[in-house]
Amino acid sequence: MSTSPVLLLRALLLALLVAVAAPVFAQASDPTPLQFNDAAEEARFHKLTAELRCVMCQNQSLADSNAQIAHDLRREVLDLMRQGKDDAQVKQFLVDRYGEFVLYKPDVAPGTYILWFGPLLLLLAGGVWVGRIVARRAKQPGPATDDNDQEW
Repeated sequence: MSTSPVLLLRALLLALLVAVAAPVFAQASDPTPLQFNDAAEEARFHKLTAELRCVMCQNQSLADSNAQIAHDLRREVLDLMRQGKDDAQVKQFLVDRYGEFVLYKPDVAPGTYILWFGPLLLLLAGGVWVGRIVARRAKQPGPATDDNDQEW
């Protein structure tokens, strides 16, 4: 089966069009790094972003993530800091927007009891279960042995 020159030309033009148009669909990111007013502001910023979770990456802090939303949230955190908000207010702003998930250490509240105390309760329940099995086996008589049947 042979391909016609017209189909080959169309395929090449489509490939060229896709290659030229690809940068249009790329995510725009702001290449300018964050500028801090002083070392204290920078230290506070880094401490705060290390305590916040990237809402997209889930296993990275806001400070470590390279996701576009993390870049935007870092800028938002710096803007909130410069508006005079303290760390608790910045965290509350992000919690209101994204939920408790954004905090690496959520507050101890009725809604987060399972996160804080669930592993301990599972460990205790497992210990009780193993203890009951050991106690039950200790009460069972051992296998009967006849001294006459032993071979030396």
